[in-house]
Amino acid sequence: MSDTTRDYLLKFWSLIDDILNAILFLLIGLEVVTIHLEPGSIAIGVLAIPLLLVARALSVLGPLAAMRPLLDLGRLAPPILIWGGLRGGISVALALSLPFTEERSLLLTATYFVVLFAVIVQGGTIARVIEHRKQRAAA
Repeated sequence: MSDTTRDYLLKFWSLIDDILNAILFLLIGLEVVTIHLEPGSIAIGVLAIPLLLVARALSVLGPLAAMRPLLDLGRLAPPILIWGGLRGGISVALALSLPFTEERSLLLTATYFVVLFAVIVQGGTIARVIEHRKQRAAA
């Protein structure tokens, strides 16, 4: 395959990826309108965020510790992998695919809270986290 063909192929699949993401987020936006925000579901959504961060830390720190004798990724790897574990379209798509039960609405609300936190807070601060960790590592 020539370099030009490879370039066109990568651009094509990138365009397909962008189109499918746009369709997914359009469907997500349409589904958000149907969510009923109740105090209980809001509380569960807010509590899901730290729970998810703890689960992410455990799932990152364990394998990193096990791999350390073979491959040391440095001191920046854990915080970047934990904070940079952004969630989004796939999480919501999986929640949307659940059968219509009374738990579905609660799980969907919690998923939306986690995804909003990931996109807005984590996505908006990952560069600062990396810079802060670089400065601490250099000191």
